[in-house]
Amino acid sequence: MWEIVSAGGLLMLPIIACSIVAVAIVLERFISLRSERVLPANLVADVWRMASNRQLNDDKVREVQQGSPLGRVVAAGLLTRGQDREVMKTAIEEVGGHVAHDLGRYLNALGTIAAVTPLLGLLGTVVGMISVFTNITTVGVGNPAQLAGGISQALITTAGGLCVAIPALMFHRYFRARVDALVIGMEKEALKLVDVLQRRPGPRASAPAARGGSGGASAAA
Repeated sequence: MWEIVSAGGLLMLPIIACSIVAVAIVLERFISLRSERVLPANLVADVWRMASNRQLNDDKVREVQQGSPLGRVVAAGLLTRGQDREVMKTAIEEVGGHVAHDLGRYLNALGTIAAVTPLLGLLGTVVGMISVFTNITTVGVGNPAQLAGGISQALITTAGGLCVAIPALMFHRYFRARVDALVIGMEKEALKLVDVLQRRPGPRASAPAARGGSGGASAAA
């Protein structure tokens, strides 16, 4: 393996560095974007119970806000719960945008790696071919070993760049779609709680059902 890498020349070093960074980002995002971490299943039902029992004070709201990304979005609605539904909805959407930005952390770097590594491979190809033609100009075509060295450098760097770029691009798009789905789920959960709080005539109102394993449930009637 090391012989192949060394045959690729100096441009293999930034390609390898990009691969290490890409692996680190993918592992970190898999951990950070787990559903149970972003969308705790019983959070909305727990908040509703506290609200119906008149236990939802500022300390409880701060606790909800600091507990999870969904908690931040729900807390935005709770902080404006004495106002109209549109005001609460606007606050939820605004905080949801901030949360979406946080959930998309490092994805721009992953996308940059997916775009740059093929270019590094292409640069290695150009450098390798320049070496080939330089050898042809200097010693002619009588030494196949020298020609093979430049050609192998061109092919190795190209293959190395593509081997990093292809999975990086796939994971970048996967995590983008994952973030979008989580943000939509958070907003649905928060708006479900808003609807219940706005229509709640008293402590006898039905609590919103706990969310299952998938994204946000439909709004409570």
